[in-house]
Amino acid sequence: MNRNARRTGRMVLVAVVVLAFVVVPAMAADWPQWMGPTRDGNYTETGVIDRIPAEGLPIKWRKPINGGYSGPAVANGRVYVMDFIVTKGKIVNTPEGKPEIEGIERVLCLDERTGNEVWTYEYPASYRISYPGGPRCTPTVVGDWVVTLGAHGDLCVLNAKDGNLKWRTSFEKDHQAPVPLWGFAGHPLVEDGVIYALIGGKDQALAAFDLQTGELKWKALTSKHAGYCPPVMIEAGGTQQLLAWHPQALVSVNPRNGKPYWQIPLEPTYEMSIGRPQRQGDMLYTSGIYRAATMLKLDKEKPAVTEVWRGDDKAKSLYPGNVTPMWGENAIFGCDHRLGALIAIDPANGERLWQTFEPVDPKEDRKLPSGSAFITRHTPSGNYFLFGETGNLSLAKMDRTGYHSLGSVNIVKPTTNAFGRDVVWSHPAYANCTVFLRNDKEIVAVDIGKVEE
Repeated sequence: MNRNARRTGRMVLVAVVVLAFVVVPAMAADWPQWMGPTRDGNYTETGVIDRIPAEGLPIKWRKPINGGYSGPAVANGRVYVMDFIVTKGKIVNTPEGKPEIEGIERVLCLDERTGNEVWTYEYPASYRISYPGGPRCTPTVVGDWVVTLGAHGDLCVLNAKDGNLKWRTSFEKDHQAPVPLWGFAGHPLVEDGVIYALIGGKDQALAAFDLQTGELKWKALTSKHAGYCPPVMIEAGGTQQLLAWHPQALVSVNPRNGKPYWQIPLEPTYEMSIGRPQRQGDMLYTSGIYRAATMLKLDKEKPAVTEVWRGDDKAKSLYPGNVTPMWGENAIFGCDHRLGALIAIDPANGERLWQTFEPVDPKEDRKLPSGSAFITRHTPSGNYFLFGETGNLSLAKMDRTGYHSLGSVNIVKPTTNAFGRDVVWSHPAYANCTVFLRNDKEIVAVDIGKVEE
């Protein structure tokens, strides 16, 4: 081997060694639906930061977007999100107001790497709901298809590659479903070629549609309105069970025909059944604002439950508004609607362990009714990402002893007014060492990949 060859070999070896120390290998993972691949807020990708530095995080791209609460979904190199363009009327946010708004609901497909638009699907929409800023539901990407649900109940299945419509139905017009005060917000569930969604009304609180054809497979249960909670599929008691929390009860049904297995009365104030029931082993926790909270034990032999404890509307359990609680190691974390703070409770009895305003709003001396921070658990590290209503992305360790900050950075400005303050209410997506988040003006991709010096 000559001198130049030896020198080249040494340079290649050095380059490989340097790269090995600089770039931390990552297990890439998409985020194809609300709250991630398993719809429970667990983020499994490796190679992710373990601290947010004081100087902030690298921004990959920022792109304009219109109004909406719909979070992004990320799959196969693309980002899918919904928004709303107002063409007539004025958005006024009051808890019980229903301003008359005309506009266009859109499904946007963006290139994951650049944020550039790939395609757009749109249709006219008339809003008669409170907080009419835009669609609520995150798109669900399954194979070649994207499933979306608009604020007035337009359920669409689109081709993921080009945005062409496969089929569409309207809960409001085709099924005469009453539109909830805050619009349809229960993210549809897609399992084994079937779309499950809460519609609301007599004998149609819950419905199942064929993903390919749009054929109505069955309707079941009765509720005045749909509520806002997404359906949940579990395996328990040797049986596949579909869970639906409508404003009157938490119900388990047979996903093949909608026939009930069991039912637990659980009525949140203002029909705000929102938070996804969260499971840990054979325990199932569900809660909503002011008074609705219960811990159930799933039967191991048959589809049935036993109530372990129930919230007491005082200092037992947490009562979230628009944020699903997260079940961690020996504690459940969530934002309490009345306190406006992030709190932790003991799963064994619902007793409160601690509270903090830090990830909700850095101004901890300010009490915030209905404070919110969307919680995602990074399972490889045990850390938690929290996206607060002020547009701050925070990283923390959380356990029974308290909230232990690992840094915070402001990414977007709050653009929706609620309770006399500006907020951002949209669940982020975590995919391929990037967090994708939005407000009513822009969608942003932020690098959270870990780089060693």
